[in-house]
Amino acid sequence: MRDPVELEIFKSLFHSIAEEMGAALRRTAFSPNIKERRDYSCAVFDGSGEVVAMGDHMPVHLGSMPMSVRAAVETLTLGPGDVAILNDPFCGGTHLPDITLVAPVFLDDKNLLSGKKSVIGKSFKKAKIENYKTENYKTIAKSKASARPAFYVASRAHHADVGGIYAGSMGICTEIYQEGIRIPPIKLIVAGKLQDDVFRLLLNNVRTPEEREGDLNAQIAACHTGATRLLDIVERYGLPKIQHMLGELQEYSEKLMRAFLSKVPHGRYEAEDFLDDDGAGSGPVRIAVALTFQPASAAKPLVTVDFTGSSPQVTGSINAVDAITYSACFYVFRCLLQEDVPAAAGLMRPVKMIAPSGTVVNARPPAAVAGGNVETSQRIVDVLLRALAQAMPERVPAGSSGTMNNLTIGGIDERTGEPFAYYETIAGGMGARPDRAGVSGVHTHMTNSLNTPAEALEYAYPLRVTEYSLRKGSGGAGKYRGGNGIVREVELLADSQVTLLADRRSRGPYGLNGGADGAAGRTEIVHGEGTRELLPGKTSVSLKKGERIRIESPGGGGWGNF
Repeated sequence: MRDPVELEIFKSLFHSIAEEMGAALRRTAFSPNIKERRDYSCAVFDGSGEVVAMGDHMPVHLGSMPMSVRAAVETLTLGPGDVAILNDPFCGGTHLPDITLVAPVFLDDKNLLSGKKSVIGKSFKKAKIENYKTENYKTIAKSKASARPAFYVASRAHHADVGGIYAGSMGICTEIYQEGIRIPPIKLIVAGKLQDDVFRLLLNNVRTPEEREGDLNAQIAACHTGATRLLDIVERYGLPKIQHMLGELQEYSEKLMRAFLSKVPHGRYEAEDFLDDDGAGSGPVRIAVALTFQPASAAKPLVTVDFTGSSPQVTGSINAVDAITYSACFYVFRCLLQEDVPAAAGLMRPVKMIAPSGTVVNARPPAAVAGGNVETSQRIVDVLLRALAQAMPERVPAGSSGTMNNLTIGGIDERTGEPFAYYETIAGGMGARPDRAGVSGVHTHMTNSLNTPAEALEYAYPLRVTEYSLRKGSGGAGKYRGGNGIVREVELLADSQVTLLADRRSRGPYGLNGGADGAAGRTEIVHGEGTRELLPGKTSVSLKKGERIRIESPGGGGWGNF
């Protein structure tokens, strides 16, 4: 019989490991995007590559990280002291700036039951994070480790530049080759030794190599932390006990999801929504979904999520790979569970997803995908929630801002003479809920990041924040009003390339049950003489020192008649 107290203890143990991995990454990172905005995620996996715990980090990362681990495990033979690196959206990744590290955790043969040694833990303990280039851990390769890893740990972070046409690697491109360096699953560390040639190749293809090196080392530190903590709990409880509890957590998460899905009224619920455009000439881009809830059956899932009818993949860079679409589904169904459930693979066992290949929700190479991770993912969530609102109107909020308002600025910093690349997402209004108003100025749904503090931004880059405020009146009216968006205005202190990848410019986030739509977003250039120029949501422009970029993010939709 399952012991609920013991189950809760182990659920919290594994979750705390993922959280501590994230804390280590944040504290040791170089870039403001990671250490200030917290654009990273960490997770723990069992020996078969099934996720067992995720930190409370970025939903768009977390739901798709199992694909990265699977790609690394299937492509490479990972041994003791190895660490894999990848970002290829068509082989386990999401978009190129999100670089994932995957590390196996082995146990010594003689300690499989007591777990007193972890091979990856040994290798990292000998290493100094800042000195991987010079150390050679030959003893790791000679360790008598178990034939298969007992666990995997993974860290993912959004790097502010990975090369490509645009500074920040988040512009409107027409094929993936233009977006930056594409990394298939390869080994960054072998038997505890950093592969210098691989590292040099990566750093030679980005605008800010020192910052990238620092952030990658922070990700290595996160993997070290996870491996060390896994060693601690195996030493305390023994591997057989841990493996038993891992199975229990998967079964428990599946049971909770099945219990929830069985309460949803059976039937088919359809919805659609649109992205404004692809930035390369295509008009509104349709995302369509049909949710079919059916009685419990051993041969069938409890719900089928079918994206048939969504637009074919487009020329511009708003295509999403299937890992992103799966991640959005994972996020939505997990949010609807009222219980504090384990973020484990078992949650999605009762759910079947259909994402036709060659569409904007499951693009094929060489499609450009930078915006699929950040913009299309948000619209997929909007469509899923809109469909679910028909089945459970008392649980689903109105549309939130529906865009991450991706802003990248790059150029030469006159203070140092070196290139810089700045990236941030800008919050908006949360959709009103069935029992209360939406929150103003907050990151919602697939992003769970923070703003970059003005002080940190101005210290690190040749930029000045001239306005940062709530956008009054932008939330949709209703019985409960949607949250307001944000006004963020930044002055350039050096000639720069400014790139915007945003949506919800032609139509605002939807209201529900009679609530009004939120205000659509707006972007302007404020020229030196004070004249203003309206920009489309997806564009890249060269601006002069002293000019300003002003972004007004969408408000959330209202809920209920007003």
